[in-house]
This record gives sequence, C-alpha cells and structure tokens, in this order.
Amino acid sequence: ITEMAAVSDSYIRFHNIHGTNVRLNASQTEATRTDSFGNGVCFSKEPLDPDKIFLIEIAEKELGWCGNVRIGLTAHNPKNLESVPEYSLPDLVNLGSSWVFAITRNHNKVSTDDQESNPAPQPLCSTEAYLQIGKCRIPKDKLVGRSRPGRYSHLLDELYKTNILPATARGSRVGVLYTTQANMGEMHIVINGEDMGPCARGIPINQPLYAVVDVFASTKTVRIIQVDYGFPSLQTLCRQLVQKCIMHRLAIDWLDLPDPLKNYCKYE
Repeated sequence: ITEMAAVSDSYIRFHNIHGTNVRLNASQTEATRTDSFGNGVCFSKEPLDPDKIFLIEIAEKELGWCGNVRIGLTAHNPKNLESVPEYSLPDLVNLGSSWVFAITRNHNKVSTDDQESNPAPQPLCSTEAYLQIGKCRIPKDKLVGRSRPGRYSHLLDELYKTNILPATARGSRVGVLYTTQANMGEMHIVINGEDMGPCARGIPINQPLYAVVDVFASTKTVRIIQVDYGFPSLQTLCRQLVQKCIMHRLAIDWLDLPDPLKNYCKYE
C-alpha cells in the first residue's frame, strides 16, 4: 500500500529538516521524539495546497509529561531556518508568519461570532459521509481514528463512533488545512472528523505555507495519513466491505489474508 502511494504526486511526507529530538522512519511518514519533551518540531516536505489537509494520527504516547501535540502552518521554508525552534509555541510563532494550535484533551473548538449569537446544538456524531470545509471535501472514514486491535477494542470503537475519545488519545487523528477567502487564508484544525472552526484568519497566501507538527510532551510518535478526496479509493471501499462482513475487527485475524492487509482493515 505504501509503495503504491509513494508513486503519487500527492504522497505527503515530513521534511528532512526537523527538531534535534526527532527521528523519521524510512518513508518519512512517521516522526518519533526520541528524547526529553521538546525539540520535536516537524514540517511538511512540500508546501500545503489550499483546501488540502495535512492529517496525522497519534501513534504513541509517553507518560510523565504535560502537554500534547501542536499543529498549524508556517510561511517559513524549513531550509531557510538558521535552526529549528525548540518549540512551536512560542518559539516558532515568535518568528512571525506562523500559526500554531495546541491540541488539548477536550475538543478545543473555536466559536465564531455567528455561533455565539445563535448557538445550534450539534450531534456528537454526524451521519454525513464527508466533511466539507470550503472547497475541501474529505471522506470522514479517513478522518476518524480507530483504536488499536486488542481485547476490548470493539468497545472502544463505539466511543470513536460518537466522537467521545479524547483528541489527544493514541489513535486520534488531527489535521490542518487552509481555505482562501478574499485573497487571504483561513486555517482550520480537524480533530477526529470534526472541524474545530477557523483557528486563524487573515493568513497571507502570496507565499508557500508549510504544515507544522510539534511532537510535544506526552505525544511520542505521529504518523501521516494519506487522504483520498472526493470518492473513496478502491482500498477504502474494500476495507469497508471486509469490516461489514465481520462482527468486530478482532475477527479479521481469522481471515486468510496477508498481515499488512489485516492491519489495514483493522485500524488504518
């Protein structure tokens, strides 16, 4: 699956310039902080196109630290930095032309003026198959994380369906994108398929914008999730069909399938 995706122009990776405590895997799609709780700032390898999401999954956690992953945008080309800042907040932001959002345990949704004056109750889990933000239309199936297979993972799946799982939990998926309005950018953060609202407005779009991920504190490892836009890919449709034919994901282990395909069907 990874080899197939690698030939695509839209294949997203981390930049080889990053914080001193970051180790990337061979495909540059997974970033691990190897020491301490800081120096975990990473960037997208290429500038982020408007209406395209940079999506990560929290793959590993580390106990003993306060704080979690941070994500956002920067107009600084990583190649032109004298050194990678120790922290995205406040160090990178203090350099200017950077907009970073700290992810907390509870969904930290940003309220607009219209929402504050006329609030509308929202269901915990929408039945819509796609998340629409501006011109960006993404299948929610890709945006919502899943628990790792285990003894009680089928119970955790019910929590994911109602979007109750904490935003900072292992398996949660967090993304950043920006839309354009009146020649300015508006940054949105997406957590487990839910738009947190316009987290930054008035972003100049006359220069490339790179995604920023700070693998900070209790977040140990993050991995990039490749996203299908519009219609789901054949891989996604096949996974959905396999999941519909079983009682819960643990039963996938009983199928006569290669291990990588089993893992993909269980929690990719």
